[in-house]
Amino acid sequence: MSKDLASIFNGWDYQPGAPIVRKIMGDDGKPKIQLRLDLGVFQMEMDGRPDGKRPHGRDSLLDHYQALLANHRQRKGSDEDFKLTLEDFAGLHQEAIQYYHRYVSLFQLEDFEGVKRDTERNLKLMDFVTQYVEPPEVAQSMNQFRPYVLMMNIRARANLALKRNEHARAIAELESGIQSIREIYDSSRRGDFGDIAPELKVLESMLEEIRSKRPLSPREQLTKALEEAIAREDYERAALLRDQLKALDQPSNTAAE
Repeated sequence: MSKDLASIFNGWDYQPGAPIVRKIMGDDGKPKIQLRLDLGVFQMEMDGRPDGKRPHGRDSLLDHYQALLANHRQRKGSDEDFKLTLEDFAGLHQEAIQYYHRYVSLFQLEDFEGVKRDTERNLKLMDFVTQYVEPPEVAQSMNQFRPYVLMMNIRARANLALKRNEHARAIAELESGIQSIREIYDSSRRGDFGDIAPELKVLESMLEEIRSKRPLSPREQLTKALEEAIAREDYERAALLRDQLKALDQPSNTAAE
């Protein structure tokens, strides 16, 4: 069998500035993700660790260190003196990059459940590293990406809500996410940057689009029609619409007999 990869790229050209992603079926019968790069391709597993490895017999390095922490707590009665070394951190950081490549690819494939899963996993990794790595300042090299990871998580949550036609839920997810990211910038003393942060711009743009396209509720439809009737000085119709609005507030008089 030839080891030349050229045949893989036939008809699959690299496009600068745009992730090129596809889903294929592996020789093992399991689906894989392929991410096209300028000089090659990444291939990732759909589930588990993206490279398919099981470090120390665990699904991931994070799972391994969390198991070590659990054993430490069982022996010591607390997590006191449990620390991650710089070598531990390097391995976890590299693992986080693998999950980053996968959730970006999954977003292109509109697999928002997968994006939600992988971003939540990387956020947990950041929390873990922040709490236990020595020296603490090292964690900042990873925590600087927290707003981006959170943004991708919120986009996935909002898109999942939209798929269920839950527009109000999508709006709530975006509003909550915007607030959380602003708090991150404020707590890191970068509050001024929050006004122009790209993560906030993306979420605010998505929020504005959803609000403009959101189907109106019966009450909102009546209220809009009422405002238009008043603007046209069609007071007879306005009175009718007011009655209909009041009827929405009346409890149902129908009772089971």
